[in-house]
Amino acid sequence: MPIKPLTAAALVFALLASSPLQARNLPASAAADSTPAATLGSPLQVQLPLLDPATALARSVIPAAASLRAPAQPLADAAADEQDAATAAASADITDLRKALIAMAMKLRDTRYVRGGRDPSTGFDCSGFVRYVFAHAIGMQLPRNSASQFLAGLKVNRADMQPGDLVFFRTHGKRHISHVGIYISNGRFIHSPASGKSVEISSLNEGYWAKRFAGAKRPEAMAQVAGKG
Repeated sequence: MPIKPLTAAALVFALLASSPLQARNLPASAAADSTPAATLGSPLQVQLPLLDPATALARSVIPAAASLRAPAQPLADAAADEQDAATAAASADITDLRKALIAMAMKLRDTRYVRGGRDPSTGFDCSGFVRYVFAHAIGMQLPRNSASQFLAGLKVNRADMQPGDLVFFRTHGKRHISHVGIYISNGRFIHSPASGKSVEISSLNEGYWAKRFAGAKRPEAMAQVAGKG
């Protein structure tokens, strides 16, 4: 009779002793995979970087300073384009004015000189010719005589003269302005010179005019238009 309890105890001991041996005989990977904790831990380990704020911040890229200023560049380009367009428009305007002046002056060639003349039907003196051309070509009113026209204009260097600028002369002594013409190009100007003559083209390099040349002026209204270009 005492043999049965002893046998049962021996069997329990044998089972307990054999369990560690079976665990040690299993491969490490198999033992780990066989546990519920390991099975549940695998998906959590994959998701941890997404839930870690420090890791997300460390992996983020700070925008460069240049990229932050990028929106300003299109605005600067648009402003430059507008400025270029305005400059081109102003240049076109002044070019059109000059062309109109020269075209009108050329139409009046051979109109006879008349002292105090202001109209092609009767004839021109020098200032009357210039005043008529500016008024009818571009609607600009100039003073009545050459001395006043000289005072009203803005000085232009000889090298910078443009078509439509006014050229002045001292034909009656060296003190007073007494003659005016309209500059064309290449040293040439058109004017109504003197009694017995008519509107004609002369050169600033001719001896008579070269000695008496007093300077060039640009009517103020034209200078304002040119300044915008």
